[in-house]
Amino acid sequence: MSRMVRLLLREMRLYDMTTHEDRLEIDREIERRTGLSCDEAIEMGLISRDEFLAIVNEILRRRKRGKEVELYV
Repeated sequence: MSRMVRLLLREMRLYDMTTHEDRLEIDREIERRTGLSCDEAIEMGLISRDEFLAIVNEILRRRKRGKEVELYV
């Protein structure tokens, strides 16, 4: 897991809202969007704080939707 993802999540006070799997998924999404490792992409400024927050929200929504589906199955 990326140290920069952990750092940004802590700075934004979102770390406790995410699971280890969420953080890995955030890493993967940043790598998919930039073609670089998440640490490099964040350090180079290729991912803004707003874009990072949008990625986090997207991952958390996916997880929430997945739990709702599991409850109804």
